[in-house]
Amino acid sequence: MVVTYCTAPHLWPGFKVSTAAYVNSLLRPEIIRDLELPRHGFELLPRSPSSFTPFPDGRFLLMGPDKALTRQEVAKFSARDAEVLPRYEAMLERVADFIEPTLLQTPPNPWSLRPKNLAQLAGLAWRFLKLGKDGPGALEILTGAARPILDRWFESEELKIALATDAIIGAMASPTVPGTAYVLFHHVMGECNGVRGMWGYVRGGMGGITQALASAARAHGAEIKVNSPVAKILTRRGRVKGVALEDGTEFQARKVASNVDAHVTFLQLLDDGDLPTEFVADVKSIDYSSASFKINVALSELPDFSAVRGSGLAPNQHLRGTIHLAPTLDYMERAYDDAKYGRPSTDPILECTIPSVVDTTVAPAGKHVMSFFVQYAPYELRDTTWDAVKHRFADRCFDILNDYAPNFKRAVIDRQVLSPLDLERRFGLTGGNIFQGSMTLSQLFFLRPLPGYADYRSPIKGLYLCGAATHPGGGVMGACGYNAAREILRDR
Repeated sequence: MVVTYCTAPHLWPGFKVSTAAYVNSLLRPEIIRDLELPRHGFELLPRSPSSFTPFPDGRFLLMGPDKALTRQEVAKFSARDAEVLPRYEAMLERVADFIEPTLLQTPPNPWSLRPKNLAQLAGLAWRFLKLGKDGPGALEILTGAARPILDRWFESEELKIALATDAIIGAMASPTVPGTAYVLFHHVMGECNGVRGMWGYVRGGMGGITQALASAARAHGAEIKVNSPVAKILTRRGRVKGVALEDGTEFQARKVASNVDAHVTFLQLLDDGDLPTEFVADVKSIDYSSASFKINVALSELPDFSAVRGSGLAPNQHLRGTIHLAPTLDYMERAYDDAKYGRPSTDPILECTIPSVVDTTVAPAGKHVMSFFVQYAPYELRDTTWDAVKHRFADRCFDILNDYAPNFKRAVIDRQVLSPLDLERRFGLTGGNIFQGSMTLSQLFFLRPLPGYADYRSPIKGLYLCGAATHPGGGVMGACGYNAAREILRDR
């Protein structure tokens, strides 16, 4: 087996930067166990508290796995919500118990009358019926908008803001848009060291996952070629024959698994005429709408947030998790309104992390590395280009953070700015979509990537998709590859 991929150099001496993805929870425990990843250096560092949301009036909200702390913090804004939050989380866990087993299943084809498909559909229906009173809630989570759900459960806008930011990450949608409830739910399905819904940093940065996977693969006989981009998938008479690299090297293979999205795999790496016309048309119709923007920053000191001065918090306790900057729900809507009309948000939503507070291996002593994940940055801009305006937009993001932590801008040593166009160029993400296709109902489960092709196979015999373009979709979870590998072995 030969695996090819491209590596990125260290951005700045002594810093280890998680260029794109930045936290983890979804990596399947089955993969960690089966590949013995801890033996190969993988370690997940829990974050507690897990989120910090400061507000312009000088107040802030901390949340995390410490139930007593979370209850105390939420009660600052609403005693009622502090009582209700555990029931909300319990409801989500019951729905997760229904959905989570499907993550490692090959979706059935509902248009097939084969007994196996019918039996699988019947099993899903039976398990759904067992949800009982949680059934309607499960349907709303799968299809609905996040904000109506949060409005129904909670009265405190501050709590709803802290929760709603998870509903829009990677989506070209505001919390009032149908489909965002599933993105919100997506963030509670994982675990960190056995604790459900908890997110952690990978020691050494997100590259610690790929390095552990590479070490495990080599231990099982894989050959890995780095900085070896594939130029073409080779086929003959409807069957895959191998791949050709950009340098002209060819590898012959009876089976090829593609980890890039459907657009790149079928429309860029295959010749015209290799695929049925109708299939090509369906691939072209996949929704890659995206509004994600990433900034990585090297810092000489930690941001000093005005809201926590004199609060009595332990030093840097509030900086261990994700920092959410969006003062109101209407602010989120206005940010999305700009993106709808092809403009970067005048007042963007910021989700920031500082992994060096928890993991001292990712930055030199006394210095820190910070990640900004920004919404909304529409891929297609009106009257300009991202290459022309991306640094101006990054400056606006810095100004916003500086309003909350006035020492921030002077602490910046250097920065890396990645627009949606840069994400497409660097990582092969069509439209800059971090999920390899929108995570909407029409592109989930047996509809992902296309109806009739949710079993990881393609019209080319021996060619498979194994990345986030397939079920169960985006996030650093490995489930797509796990499922694809199972199907490839079945075909042997």
